[in-house]
Amino acid sequence: MSELKNKGWTVVSAGLAINLALGVLYAWSIFKGAVKASIEKGGPDAFQWDIASINDPYAVCCLAFAFSMILAGKCQDKIGPARTALIGGLLVGSGFMLMAFSSSYMAWVLGFGVLAGSGFGFGYSAATPPALKWFSPSKTGLIAGIVVAGFGIAPVYIAPLASYLIGAFGIPKAMMFLGIGFTVVVCGLSFVLANPPQGYVPAEPADPGPLAKLNAAKPVVNATVSEMLRNYKFYVLWVAFFIGSGAGLMVIGSVAGLAKKSMGSMAFVAVAIMALGNAGGRVVAGVLSDKIGRRATLFIMLSLQAVMMFIAMAVVNSGSAVLLVLLATFIGFSYGSNLCLFPSFAKDYWGTKNYGLNYGALFTAWGVGGFVMGKVSEMLKAQPGGLGTSFMLAGLLLVGGAALTIFLAELKPATSEEKEPSQWGEFWAEFKLGARVFAGFEEAQIRTPRPTM
Repeated sequence: MSELKNKGWTVVSAGLAINLALGVLYAWSIFKGAVKASIEKGGPDAFQWDIASINDPYAVCCLAFAFSMILAGKCQDKIGPARTALIGGLLVGSGFMLMAFSSSYMAWVLGFGVLAGSGFGFGYSAATPPALKWFSPSKTGLIAGIVVAGFGIAPVYIAPLASYLIGAFGIPKAMMFLGIGFTVVVCGLSFVLANPPQGYVPAEPADPGPLAKLNAAKPVVNATVSEMLRNYKFYVLWVAFFIGSGAGLMVIGSVAGLAKKSMGSMAFVAVAIMALGNAGGRVVAGVLSDKIGRRATLFIMLSLQAVMMFIAMAVVNSGSAVLLVLLATFIGFSYGSNLCLFPSFAKDYWGTKNYGLNYGALFTAWGVGGFVMGKVSEMLKAQPGGLGTSFMLAGLLLVGGAALTIFLAELKPATSEEKEPSQWGEFWAEFKLGARVFAGFEEAQIRTPRPTM
């Protein structure tokens, strides 16, 4: 049993390392700065792009990342995590090699946006599911938090590495080195990812805690994606994920520019600290959700994120480097919690058998949220006082997202046996139940499943 337990931690470590490599997504700000400098400098070898379209590869990448998670999740469920991660590594490598050999706009949209973006989705989707299957439900939040923390903390080393490579060798060779390096890492570690053997039951700790006991009392459910889509909890979670991720990505994309105004050449410090906060939020939220419940933790994190948005309205105009760093830390922390809580929700409600596809469908909220909120933010910034308006809008949406958690009070997952009218009747029942327990952050008791008609 100890050998199997160690195997579980090996899978967790491999998933963490894969996400550390795939976090090259967050190096886009470095790539964008180099491309912009090349456009402005001009010359025969310069990038010949329209400056207004400079962020398009990143926008396409976020969408490709999110929607490839659906196909990648299906692959993860059918052919296993190792092969799925291997496909991801090859896609990322091919995308960066295309960028290395061409400076055209379309090559970068296809390379970074479509190929690398899809590779991120395949690699990311393969890292968490096998890790969760090795451990008991009482550790779901902790394990999910550890694995996805790699993606959040990656900018701490990737940003200076990318800056050095571009400065020393130029953009084309830098893309080649990064592509080769991360392909080797992701493809090599993919062979470590493995599901537990058939019939494996993870051991429960001596005192798993009240949430684990509550989960243990639930009927075992492994819902298909169609069953999940017939359950209103999916839509509540999707909207909350859309808001939390969209608001966070909007600010993450603005922090580097804001930091330069008050910190000059030290602006990278704010970005690095925000990355640490991002990673920390994933682990802390995971541990907290194992202790007090997913719903309560999600409410706390979305509320904290809303408060940070309102505070940001004053901080961005203060010119204080200290306040900006603190703001970046807490915004990164609250945003990062989303990437741990929602995969944990998906496992709690719909089981592990079809987890890859189910969470892939839910993860589309991340890509759509980042794309829509980013576009709205850019539109508002073009208006007088637009930056403050962006923070105000994000804060109000986050308040609404926190309020939505009242509909997640019941932990009993959806089953294929419940009919549509029963699901929506249960929606209102949970609203009233959630209203009674909301103030105390108490998890609702599980009701005996009603017989179907």
